[in-house]
Amino acid sequence: MMRIFKTFAVAILALVFAAGTAAAQTITVGGKGFTEQLLMAEMTAQLLEANGYDVDKRDGLGSTVLRQAQENGQVDVYWEYTGTSLVVYNKVEERMSPEETYNTVKELDAEKGLVWLEPSDANNTYALAMNRDEAEEMGIDTIEDLKAKLEEGAELSFAVNAEFPRREDGLIGLQKEYDFTYPRGLLNSMESGLTYQALNEDRVDVALVFATDGRIAAFDFVTLEDNRNFFPHYALTPVIRKETLDANPELADILNGLSAQLSDEVMRQLNAAVDMEKKTIEDVAANFLKEEGLI
Repeated sequence: MMRIFKTFAVAILALVFAAGTAAAQTITVGGKGFTEQLLMAEMTAQLLEANGYDVDKRDGLGSTVLRQAQENGQVDVYWEYTGTSLVVYNKVEERMSPEETYNTVKELDAEKGLVWLEPSDANNTYALAMNRDEAEEMGIDTIEDLKAKLEEGAELSFAVNAEFPRREDGLIGLQKEYDFTYPRGLLNSMESGLTYQALNEDRVDVALVFATDGRIAAFDFVTLEDNRNFFPHYALTPVIRKETLDANPELADILNGLSAQLSDEVMRQLNAAVDMEKKTIEDVAANFLKEEGLI
């Protein structure tokens, strides 16, 4: 009977060890629920699979849920925005440069076992957009230029969402930073997604947009330079659990290689391929990784 018990125990230990080994080789990739995040989760999954990893992809999650899942060890890696971690997760209100923002969240999140890898050049922040022909005709390249035109008496209608005029990191702070007042009669409040349509149809002159939205490229909008760096920086960056990275240190080079290929323009084109050209997330991700020689 004792011999049978020992044999059974050894078998159980072997199964447990095998299960542990398999778990260590599987990387759980997370993602939020909008086009850019769905794309990044899919690209990361395909990239890791091409490098020999098993991947468990869990995308379509809310920001807070996803962050908690990573802190709890349920998600190994996903792409986060520096400004989101700074303001939403770490409650930092101080204005910072892009470099300061990155270094601050890197330090604060390290205390929670999270490692911020190399940030991309993609910055999904607020932006003010105009139709290219009107911006060029009026000589408006920057928010400073827009302010000057308004002060000269130009009546430039502005499509905003409901929150923007009431937020300190929106119109309130923007007016303080640039020392001007946008005429209330020229503000047109609407849902965020409708600002793109309103500008494209020339129903407004300026629209609030998000910098890496694919419709900016699709509709040939230009975004005005924020020459005083008012808007927070939201650099798209791979964030990985330290425990996972320690066990798989090569992941840093793999993910940093993808991060290095991303910019505002690249993300706009990729997002547009999904939102405007109606290509599948899987195809857009695969084509980009192949074109960049990553898989």
